[in-house]
Amino acid sequence: MSRTPVLRAAVVGTGHRAQLYTRGLAERPGHVVAALCDPSPTRMAFHNRLLAETGAPAATPWEPDRFTELLAEEGIDEVVVTTVDAEHDRYIVPALKAGCRVVTEKPMTVDAGRCARILGTVRETGNSLTVAFNYRFNPAHEKVRGLLADGAIGEVLSVHFEWLLDVRHGADYFRRWHREKHHSGGLLVHKSSHHFDLVNWWLDDEPREAFGYGRLGFYGRDAGERHGLRRDYDRAHGADRAADDPFALDLAADDTLRALYLDAERDDGYLRDRNVFDGPVTIEDDMSVLVRYARGATMTYHLTAYSPWEGYRVMFNGSAGRLELEVEESRWQPPTRLASAAGAVHGGMAAERAGGVRLTLRPLWKPPVDVPLAVAHEAHGGGDPRMLDALFGPVGATRPADTAAVAHPTATERDGALALAVGLAANRSFETGRPVRTDELITG
Repeated sequence: MSRTPVLRAAVVGTGHRAQLYTRGLAERPGHVVAALCDPSPTRMAFHNRLLAETGAPAATPWEPDRFTELLAEEGIDEVVVTTVDAEHDRYIVPALKAGCRVVTEKPMTVDAGRCARILGTVRETGNSLTVAFNYRFNPAHEKVRGLLADGAIGEVLSVHFEWLLDVRHGADYFRRWHREKHHSGGLLVHKSSHHFDLVNWWLDDEPREAFGYGRLGFYGRDAGERHGLRRDYDRAHGADRAADDPFALDLAADDTLRALYLDAERDDGYLRDRNVFDGPVTIEDDMSVLVRYARGATMTYHLTAYSPWEGYRVMFNGSAGRLELEVEESRWQPPTRLASAAGAVHGGMAAERAGGVRLTLRPLWKPPVDVPLAVAHEAHGGGDPRMLDALFGPVGATRPADTAAVAHPTATERDGALALAVGLAANRSFETGRPVRTDELITG
């Protein structure tokens, strides 16, 4: 009898999001988390406790500077990268060169130079890189793609897309490393790459040019003082002025946040609960973008990071009608200090005040049609568990090869680059005041 093959995995970056992969791999018998890599021994110890909870063996902790050594000594077959965005290429490139299959969290990277390095390594090695765009796996988004592909509104001529981050979720990007553009690329790269990938995928088209305006108008010291929202503290933990601040995060009140960040501060000094109305903040919180696609369609896009409600509206105008999707992930937020990040920030479970989801088809010369949807608000609209099945096979799979049997719209390095291209071009447009062609930034 042949033995069941087991793929040895390394999870690089052991923060909050990485829990999804540590648990997901441990639950699948064709995979084992053999190694963890992070600057913080405390965070890696937390992930080893997650492995123990699933009955899986402990993974070996490794320092980032020894990553190449890790790949060889641990016999790694697959690598999952969930680090700070600007560090992705540091691990993607050597893992590809070592012959590993690589899965990276979005965005693939944060600038044109790093993107070129990754694309060049994929071409050089011929190895596999997948970008974990979990919104592709949301059933509502798959329904939209199916309707458009079937010609429900004819040729798509234009798209209007509005995404609203509420004052819980939106504020969180201004508490942590994301608030510095050299780490995250700004929200048009870190957050909107999800959305740009969706539109590229929905239209089955490629972006050619982008123009945009962006500003920091709500968060940061100057705006906070101008709007009367700023309180004088550097970080929330231990600050009296943060005790009843609805924009503050209470790390000590949440077991997971305390273990991953407050207890880990002694390792790397990283502060997870900075004052959103203090500096330095080098990203925007309000962004407008106009995009032109290869086949002529255009998109108007707006991201707001300080909304009373959380959700999005996307409308497609076509030669035979219009398709409208509206999702209310959270209808409103009360003015209380945030004590957990699971639902309000990370989307791991439904928000307390989740609203409705509506998909409406409006054909020309006919009454509108309400398209039925089966939608979950938790786990990013049901996308996370379906994405894990696509990447690593179903939980009940008996061998890694079962992954190939799962119907999946996984994103390649090319998809990652095209999503990145829109954000980078819009960021460049903020600086130059002119439209920017994507091929000025992303080639290949």
